[in-house]
Amino acid sequence: QVQVVESGGGLVRPGGSLRLSCATSGDVFTFNWYRQAPGSEREMVATIWRAGSLVYKDSDKGRFTLSRDNTKNTAYLQMNNLKPEDTAVYICGAARVGGHIDWGQGMQVTVSS
Repeated sequence: QVQVVESGGGLVRPGGSLRLSCATSGDVFTFNWYRQAPGSEREMVATIWRAGSLVYKDSDKGRFTLSRDNTKNTAYLQMNNLKPEDTAVYICGAARVGGHIDWGQGMQVTVSS
């Protein structure tokens, strides 16, 4: 069983920043960050391929930056200028070659004063 370990969530004030980490083992085809707020559909936050290609949700471009360290099998989601509407459970999925996805447990990000 492959572990996907998320860290960096918590409570932050509007305008603040958080860096979410997603660490796993083995090759990762794409790291995928999703979020789901109460009463809302799950939405894609960002995806990064092994060579560094990126896809962001349009509304998050300019505030969020996704990167990965392939030597550590870790992805980092830097979130700046956080807004209350960013409050959600953030879930990391490590997609393997062949389509299997190992999911983290999800963690709460709360943006509130």
